[in-house]
Amino acid sequence: MAMQTKKPRNTKEAKLLVVDGYNVIRAGSLYQHLNTDTPDHSDDTFNTAREALLSDVCSFAADNYAATVVFDGADNPLSEGTPKTFGTISYLFSPRGVSADTIIEEMTHTAVRAGREVLVVTSDATVQWTVFGKQVTRMSAAGFCREVLAIRQMTAELSTPGARGGTIPAIKNTLGSRLDAQTRKALEKMARGDKSDTER
Repeated sequence: MAMQTKKPRNTKEAKLLVVDGYNVIRAGSLYQHLNTDTPDHSDDTFNTAREALLSDVCSFAADNYAATVVFDGADNPLSEGTPKTFGTISYLFSPRGVSADTIIEEMTHTAVRAGREVLVVTSDATVQWTVFGKQVTRMSAAGFCREVLAIRQMTAELSTPGARGGTIPAIKNTLGSRLDAQTRKALEKMARGDKSDTER
């Protein structure tokens, strides 16, 4: 009897987001002020840039993607390629002697064979050609930064002053679920505890 492949149960399981970490940090406009030309990726500046990228990937992925950020650890003799978690996403440094590109390609091929949609964020030409052949969507570092800025703007717009000097928490948004003005207004009223419209 042939073994059946288990289908993803929800959207997040069905879609995989893979981010080429150092490529996006170097090529993305949001991280240029955090970037440095030093080859020492353990430097504090790189730590700050990595954390900023991981936070942005969490926001971008939201409930739509299972996300992994891959940093190149090929030249690090201590790198073992062990995945770690940051918020709702995972990240890893490729093992010694293995490039981030290789890990990204392997993850992509595995996901495609399992019937999953894959979005790869990179501006690396080598990765681009490889993943295009597997019917995988690619987003450039510049495109990713534009989308992150859009998310930040929408989050700021939905953070409005609340009663007694407090603030109403921003309503979490994803790229696939932008709210129209009427819906946003209703949700803001609910967040303030104003039930007048909903109780009619």
